[in-house]
Amino acid sequence: MSESPNMTESKIRTRVIIEASSRPRMPKHIKLRHDPGRGRWIILAPERVFNPDDVAVAVLKRLDGTASVGEIADILAQEYQAPADVVLKDVIEMLQDLSDKGVVDARAEAA
Repeated sequence: MSESPNMTESKIRTRVIIEASSRPRMPKHIKLRHDPGRGRWIILAPERVFNPDDVAVAVLKRLDGTASVGEIADILAQEYQAPADVVLKDVIEMLQDLSDKGVVDARAEAA
């Protein structure tokens, strides 16, 4: 049985580009949970589990859909006493990877 063109087109997902102005959040079906048995944080997604490192967890805990990536990076740069431009680049790269995997949703700030 072949799929109609409309069914195939509806399955195509548009790639969201993460920028400093993006306001990321985790979709409701994705959960960041602490696993006390293993003593680590995990991301639970449908049929997938991710094991973020400590820095990723620090970013993910701040994803509320209101704080921009730039704001999150500034806070982390202060907390970790690191150059803001390096932190911003790393945060964007990490969130872009998670967005591409469907773990993070983001929208750019309206101009």
